[in-house]
Amino acid sequence: MNAIVISILVMVGLSLSRVPVVAALIVAALCGGLYSGLSIHEVLDAFNDGIGDGAGIALSYAALGAFAVALARSGITEGVARRFINALDGERTRPTTLKMLLIVALLAAAVCSQNLVPVHIAFIPIVVIPLLPVFNRLKLDRRLVACVITFGITAPYMLLPVGFGAIFLNDILLANINSAGEAAGLEITAGQVPMAMALPISGMLVGLLVAVFVSYRGPRLYEERAVAHQADAVAPESGTDGKSEARARLRPWQWGALVVSIAATLTVQLWLDSMVLGALAGFVVLSVSGVFRWREQDGVFTEGMRLMATIGFIMITAAGFASVMQATGQIDDLVQSAHAFGSSQALAALIMLLVGLFITMGIGSSFSTIPIIASLYVPLALSFGFSPMATVALVGTAAALGDAGSPASDSTLGPTSGLAADGQHDHIRDSVIPTFVHYNLPLMAFGWIAAMIL
Repeated sequence: MNAIVISILVMVGLSLSRVPVVAALIVAALCGGLYSGLSIHEVLDAFNDGIGDGAGIALSYAALGAFAVALARSGITEGVARRFINALDGERTRPTTLKMLLIVALLAAAVCSQNLVPVHIAFIPIVVIPLLPVFNRLKLDRRLVACVITFGITAPYMLLPVGFGAIFLNDILLANINSAGEAAGLEITAGQVPMAMALPISGMLVGLLVAVFVSYRGPRLYEERAVAHQADAVAPESGTDGKSEARARLRPWQWGALVVSIAATLTVQLWLDSMVLGALAGFVVLSVSGVFRWREQDGVFTEGMRLMATIGFIMITAAGFASVMQATGQIDDLVQSAHAFGSSQALAALIMLLVGLFITMGIGSSFSTIPIIASLYVPLALSFGFSPMATVALVGTAAALGDAGSPASDSTLGPTSGLAADGQHDHIRDSVIPTFVHYNLPLMAFGWIAAMIL
């Protein structure tokens, strides 16, 4: 048994047993590292070397969480939620229509977060948490919301060469394939990559449609529970309807400050390529505008960091896990296992996709998987006689597999950060398993078909 396979099976098994994801990753790294022949000290050294790669991401998410809570103190997102509730109370709009409007709006926000306004998962706590009471009133299954958001933050970068897609398709996938295939005379153009990925991504679209119209179309009951940052956002003297009073205290220029804070966050992030500085810029604008009291700054910032702390620690641990997996030296052996089936293209493609699924589920990022597998997959695919377009589809799909459905991926951690704010959404059972079933399985099937016919 390959050490990588053992590690992933241990991680998934522990996660399904309700062991915290951080603990599951650490135990899985130890199991895989020791099984590969590394000493306990070598495993720990590799793990410690890797965690530094996740620290920057964790700090970025913590800062974005602080900005999200500061923005929520204004009541702007709660105002949007109240409009939906008023529409339900007044019976002016059918609940089914409101459900579809919410689904379409969340999907559009998720898609735009990858290209038009490249903020990635930062929008989720800002938008989703205030809408939880609306979801409850509509009896909207949060597993459906998780599937919708995950599709919106994964499918676009795999298909559209703009925003994060430009990084994934051109800077990483195209560059690594051409580099690995240079000796064999393989040269892929930028226009061929989206064409090769179109068929695999259509599998994810099928999964989304199944989630919306089949799997989670029925109602699901949730309790009405207060969300921590919403309960704390009201000053003691604001009266019984605290949120309304909180919004009433905002002056016109403070509403303008909200717009400026969002613009500052996006501008600084794009200008300096730093989510940390972007989030801090937005937080500073809100602080000086008086949207919340100056003496509340520390509490607001700490609360926001706590909101995203789980994601941060998981990303740090996942980076250490990935470092141990590479230190085992058994990724090459796993890839070469495709030769065990002789010259069969069909079986070789299936094995390569399965290997990509295991690697990406452990690492938690398709962006980080491509540099690891491209140098191995491209010569292997060419040796089996796959065409250049099929090779692109194989490498791209193998890297994308496991991004949705991994316990350590921000594609699942992001939706959980918003949907679990009131304690009624389990990360593994309500985010990881639904997205794995609805996206990884059809992505693998359509990716295999693409490898066979392209």
